[in-house]
Parts: sequence; C-alpha cells; structure tokens
Amino acid sequence: MSFDEIYNITLMQGFAGLSLFAVLLLMGLGLAIIFGQMGVINMAHGEFMTIGAYTIFLLSTLTESYAPGLMQAYFPFAIVCAFIVAFIFGWLAEWALIRHLYKRPLDTLLATWGLSLAMQQAFRTLIGPKEVSPTLPDWLMGSWEVTEGLDIPINGMFVLALTVLVTGGVLLALYKSRWGLRVRATVANRAMANATGINTTRTDRVTFAIGCGIAGVAGAAFTTIGSTGPTSGSLYIVDAFLVVTFGGAASLWGTVVSAFGIAQTQSISEFFLSGSMAKVLTLLLIVTILMLRPQGLFASKVRR
Repeated sequence: MSFDEIYNITLMQGFAGLSLFAVLLLMGLGLAIIFGQMGVINMAHGEFMTIGAYTIFLLSTLTESYAPGLMQAYFPFAIVCAFIVAFIFGWLAEWALIRHLYKRPLDTLLATWGLSLAMQQAFRTLIGPKEVSPTLPDWLMGSWEVTEGLDIPINGMFVLALTVLVTGGVLLALYKSRWGLRVRATVANRAMANATGINTTRTDRVTFAIGCGIAGVAGAAFTTIGSTGPTSGSLYIVDAFLVVTFGGAASLWGTVVSAFGIAQTQSISEFFLSGSMAKVLTLLLIVTILMLRPQGLFASKVRR
C-alpha cells in the first residue's frame, strides 16, 4: 500500500471520526447541561436519542405514504419535530420522576435506569423489535470526491453542519439569553438564585427538557449513519458519560474538546487495530488522563 493510499484512508477515517464526533457531541451536550446543572445521572438519555430517531422514521413513513412529493424537503422539518417530541417527553419525565430525586444522585441513577428499561420495552411494543431506517432525501445520498481516491459522504457533512449549528445555538442561549443567565446563576449558587427570585424548579425542568431535546436531535443525526432499534440509544450512553466526565462536568467547551478527541482516537485507531482493541485503547487513554487530572480537561468551579 502506497503512502498516498494510506494518507487518503487516514483522512477518510478521520472524517468518519467527525461523524461519530457529531453524534457524541450532541449526546454529550444534552448530558452536560443536565448533569452540570442538576447533578442528575440520566441513564435514560440514550432513549431520548432513540425517540428522536424514531420520530424521523415515523415522519419519513408518513411522508412517503401520504405526501411523496415532499420527500426531498421533509428532513429538516423532521429534525425540528425530533427536538420537540424529545423535549416534551423530557419535560414529562422531569415532572413525574426526576423532580422528586434532586440531591440524591444514586437514586436518580437507579430511577433513570429503570425508566430506560421501560422506554426500551415501550419501543418494542409500539414500533417493534427490529431495527428500522427512514427513507432519506436524495440530496443526502452519495459522496463528494475531494481528490482521486478520497470521497467524503454527504450525509457526514450534513451531520457535522447540524452539530455546529446546534452547538452554536446552545452556547448563544447559555451566554446571551435570560434562560442562560438563570441556568448559570443556578449552577453558581442555587440558594442565592432562589433568593433573587429565580424559579430554580422551573429552570431545572426546562433545562432537563432542553437536554433531552438535544438528545433527540442526536437521534435525528444518527439516522443518517445507522439504523435504529429499541436499544440503539443505550449503545451510546456510556460514551456520552465518558465525554462529559473527560471534558469536565458543567463545561460545554470541555464537552466539545472531549467528544472530538474520543471520536478521532477511536476512529483512526480502528484503521490499525480491530474495533474492540480501538475501544480499549481509547478507554485506556481516558483513564490515564483522568488519573492525572481527575477534574477533567476543563473543570468548572460550582457551588451548591
């Protein structure tokens, strides 16, 4: 194998890592918002990703059956719907379950794990146990040939652009909006935020729902690179927690850097090693760095 071939394959693996980075970042963003503010260990976060993916599939099926002329335009609208549906389910989950378990992180872990199992069973009952895939628009198919021997999938570029848009929106909302001000005040000092008139209960509920909505967008992005089943989200939950822990809890910039590093390390390692060995190598690197820096890459000082 020539040097040029190795170079092109490495670049393609790197871009495949960007697709994984996009999904991990979207999952990690929602988890970082939830865990960073409320200290809730949401083991059902992957199932909210699955809700977003199933929303895309159902809208694809409905559009194909009843409005085939809109097949080339339905996907952006479906992404918005994926966010809204996951947001609503997140709101209901916080109201029915999470709000009773604040300041009890181990209880939230067990409760959301049970919620995860219940949601998986609901997916099997309502949609079926088999994996499904939506019919994607033609403009998401194919690849862009940068040079001879180097093809970049169009769906990967779309997912990356979607991730940049969502990440920018989250950062703007967190640092330039009244909701973001309330969130940052609550994270800094919950008691003082309550004393100044901020409704921290409502802030928690909206924040949890937004985090779940972002997971729904991650599910929408996932449908462009893989099929969806009842347990698809659970395959990403460990990686999402690794992203948040490695980057530093309550640090969105740390989440971005962490997701990029984990995705690229795993993707490029898979070219030289087997998939399982690449995973082991990635975990070993993360564990080693966390032993040297337990607070993560970008630690935030948070008072409760």
